[in-house]
Formats: sequence, structure tokens, C-alpha cells
Amino acid sequence: MEVTGDAGGPESGESRTLKPCLLRRNYSREQHGVAASCLEDLRRKACDILAIDKSLTPVTLVLAEDGTIVDDDDYFLCLPSNTKFVALASNEKWAYNNSDGGTAWISQESFDVDETDSGAGLKWKNVAGQLKADLSSIILLSEEGLQVLVDAPCSDLAQELRQSCATVQRLQHTLQQVLDQREEVRQSKQLLQLYLQALEKEGSLLSKQEESKAAFGEEVDAVDTGISRETSSDVALASHILTALREKPAPELSLSSQDLELVTKEDPEALAVALNWDIKKTETVQEACERELTLRLQQMQSLHSLRSISASKASPPGDLQNPKRARQDPT
Repeated sequence: MEVTGDAGGPESGESRTLKPCLLRRNYSREQHGVAASCLEDLRRKACDILAIDKSLTPVTLVLAEDGTIVDDDDYFLCLPSNTKFVALASNEKWAYNNSDGGTAWISQESFDVDETDSGAGLKWKNVAGQLKADLSSIILLSEEGLQVLVDAPCSDLAQELRQSCATVQRLQHTLQQVLDQREEVRQSKQLLQLYLQALEKEGSLLSKQEESKAAFGEEVDAVDTGISRETSSDVALASHILTALREKPAPELSLSSQDLELVTKEDPEALAVALNWDIKKTETVQEACERELTLRLQQMQSLHSLRSISASKASPPGDLQNPKRARQDPT
């Protein structure tokens, strides 16, 4: 609300309009309400109220919302009442602050009520201002800056960039695709790191198990196990077969047919000692390997049968008629 009062001099005989304003120093949370008739009046009161030393004058007044410099009286008069100003001394520069969006002095309730002064609203306007000045600066934007543009109201962003809504929609769609691609890359890297960590952990566990098996092989008591140490030395399976049997939840699916055949032919007691298993578990795994081997052999036989049938059907008709012609011509 604007207040009309006497100009202060009887000789002028004119009235002046006082505009209510809010003042604060840069990065300060404390604000002061003043009424000024013009920019010079507001500067003078800013020096007095905010205790700005005269050596730091002249004072520059900027809008707290986006740092716009206000140096025109006509523009000042067009501003609404209770406009928020930041008084900058000669050695100060207004800068957007990520921590508070340039409005840290406003209470949290004001953020929720007034969207114009909200940190989110200020962020996209500042980013849009950068793009309007130099469109190529979009390459340098962080993911946060890109997300701010994507979340900004399309119509407001179009007005700020002086572009059509259709153009801004395409821009926001493209930026969202860029963000999605970056997120996919990030997740892929995380999965790769987890995979490498799992491999490293698996190698560490395998090494510990090998050490444990070696220690057990040296210290095992033939009375407790019921199997002599000579039996364990009879196991002729390769190390990768033993590793698969120990580590894989379904080792029969990880071994080749030749390896499966070796496992099925191995002595259960010797294999149990080599794997540090009980005899029942060892026999169960051997039976599973035998079933898998039988299934693979059956599949191979079926495949050979199908190939034979296909070959016979593909043979030229002349090959089948030649024997009959030989019988019809005895001479």
C-alpha cells in the first residue's frame, strides 16, 4: 500500500508518494521495513538503517529475488509495495546462494506460501537467465540444474527464454532424456562395482576355503572320518571341477559333459574327503551329475536322429531310383 504525504516544504505545495519497501544487507537474515519516495531516498535510508559506512558508498539496490539492479526511478515506482531489496556496498556483489536460493532471510513459512520467493522458483529463473544469455552454457549445467529446468513450469520457462511452449517442451523432454541416460550410466557403474566386489569376495572366500581344506587334509583323523588319508589322495578331479562342486548351487549345470562323467565315476568316499562333505551330500551331487549327463546324451541322440531324417528327406530322387533301374536292365 502506498502512502501519500506532504513533501516537507511549504514552498513546494506538492505531495509525494511513499512506497513501502523491505531492506537487508547481503547474506543477512535481518530485514527492515522502510518507506521511500524515490531511489535516492531509499539509498539514503538504507545507509542509515543498515549502518553502511559512507566510505562504502555509493550503495547499489538490487531485487532480492534475482539480483536485478534497480537504478531507474520510474521502474522503482512500478514495483509493488513491500518489494524486497538488498543493499550492496561499493565493495559487494550480489550472488545467487545455493544454500538459501538468495532468500535465506525469509522464514520457512514464506517458502511454503509464496512460490515467487521460493528457492525452487529462484533456481530455475537463474538457470534460465544463464541460458538466455548463452544457450551453449547448458552443456556446463549440473544434473541439479538440468532437473530444475525440467521441473520448471513450461509456460513460465517459455516466457523467460522468449521461446514458444512447443520449443520449451522439446527442450525439457531432451533434458529429461539426458538425465535418464546419466542415471542409467550411474546404475551400470554401481552394478559393475558390486560385481567386481563380489568377485573379489568370492576369490577371498575360495582362497580361505582352499587353506582350510589343506589344513583339514593335514590334520584330519582317520578314526573320526572313517576314511584313510590314502583314499583322499586318489581323487583325480581337476581343481576347476572341485571348485564348481563346492561353490556352485547347481554344479551339474556348470560342468561340461566330460567333467560330469569324471564326477560320476569318482569314488564317493574319496570325493567326500576331497570336498570336506558328508557321504550323503556327495552321493546326492553325483546322482544329480549323472542325471544331467544322461539328459545331455539323450538330447545328443535326438539331435543325431533329426539330422539323419533331414538328410534322408533332402536326398535327390535319382539316388532312390537308380537301384530299380539296375534291376530292370540285367544285360
